[in-house]
Amino acid sequence: QVQIVESGGGLVQPGGSLRLSCATSGFPFSDYVLSWHRQAPGKERELVASVGATAAYGMTNYADSVRGRFRISRDNGSKRVYLQMNNLKVEDTAVYYCKALFRAVVYWGQGTQVTVSS
Repeated sequence: QVQIVESGGGLVQPGGSLRLSCATSGFPFSDYVLSWHRQAPGKERELVASVGATAAYGMTNYADSVRGRFRISRDNGSKRVYLQMNNLKVEDTAVYYCKALFRAVVYWGQGTQVTVSS
């Protein structure tokens, strides 16, 4: 049974930091591209960051809006993917989702809320 569970969201002031974690099970983690997406109210879901499969040397990719502030990483041993978010801005407020992708197979988590507000 595939499980993807995000955690680490919450309320933080502008300029603060959060670390999101995505725990997974039930699929060959190291073969999958892992990514974080977010969806703000009234907006479409967008890619935040991705990290390639082990075979692709774990190459990372970031949305322009978060590059230099966010860092994605994966731990194949614990089957987790992380998103370190620094210098958070009000516009980063959204539900953050973890996604696992291998060819045509896609798994999504249920999301974790991140609210940046003073």
